[in-house]
Amino acid sequence: MEKGAMAFPFPVAVSCLFIVFILATSVSGSLVFNFYAPSCPTAELIVRNTVSSSSASDPSIPGKLLRLVFHDCFVEGCDASLMLLGNNTEQSDPANRSIGGFSVIESTKRVLEFLCPGTVSCADIIALAARDAVELTGGPMIQIPTGRRDGMVSFASNVRPNILDTSFTMDEMINRFSNKGLSLFDLVILSGAHTIGTSHCSSFRDRFRQDSKGKLTLIDKTLDSSYADELMKECPLSASPSVKVNNDPQTSMVFDNQYYRNLLTNKGLFQSDSALLSDNRTRKLVEDLANDQEFFFESWGQSFLKLTSIGVKTGDEGEIRRFCGSTNA
Repeated sequence: MEKGAMAFPFPVAVSCLFIVFILATSVSGSLVFNFYAPSCPTAELIVRNTVSSSSASDPSIPGKLLRLVFHDCFVEGCDASLMLLGNNTEQSDPANRSIGGFSVIESTKRVLEFLCPGTVSCADIIALAARDAVELTGGPMIQIPTGRRDGMVSFASNVRPNILDTSFTMDEMINRFSNKGLSLFDLVILSGAHTIGTSHCSSFRDRFRQDSKGKLTLIDKTLDSSYADELMKECPLSASPSVKVNNDPQTSMVFDNQYYRNLLTNKGLFQSDSALLSDNRTRKLVEDLANDQEFFFESWGQSFLKLTSIGVKTGDEGEIRRFCGSTNA
């Protein structure tokens, strides 16, 4: 994507605020569109501007923010429990050590605390930032309700029983999504998040093995052999643990339906990606999404709304943290 595409025109942002104001209806329990209109009317614009400026200087930010909201919402619900620092918190689990984007959330929080002290939750900032990250990389503009409150606990032991692993089978993914109130349709749509972002070599190493000569060979025959060769070049056995590859080898900086087109040519990075094509329950939907980007964008808005409504805390539950990394107590 060209640098100019990262900017968000001010008139559009203003229009969004008016649209949200008109749609001020309650959804997902006590979450409400335009929740901050009376208490911090520029809250969503501030989030958007911070995400935009951060992404302009670091193009990897959108992918990081999208991964951040998934890992936050799947554990304890969308309550910013992943932001809490300390021993044995969610961040200390190995599955979360490579999560990024925290600095963008904290930067946004500092501005909002200066302008509207004790008003905007870290949980809402995470959800809004991920929403904006999608749009800034070419994805759909969607509206989501706000009013989430921040959780009070964060335990590393809660991570593995709740998040997905890239080696999961279809049944394992369906079970994990179902536990969060998400459907098979949501699973396929939200997997489209892999159209942007990067991943460490270790996340797909199980698709290869070391032969007797000390070289990697492909053992997962659902992966295109030429794509596998590219991955082995980028991630040799001698590669540093910090080495990453693009989730989408074609348009890694653009939120589009290329992810699904990649699946049709057996170029899904993870075993869990390839499962979407090989399983009869999801193959037709993958084909439809690969052929119709508008359908993907419309569906993304619906499924993302459900994702960011998982286990939300509202009303008197939780708190509004002053700093995202610690509770107020």
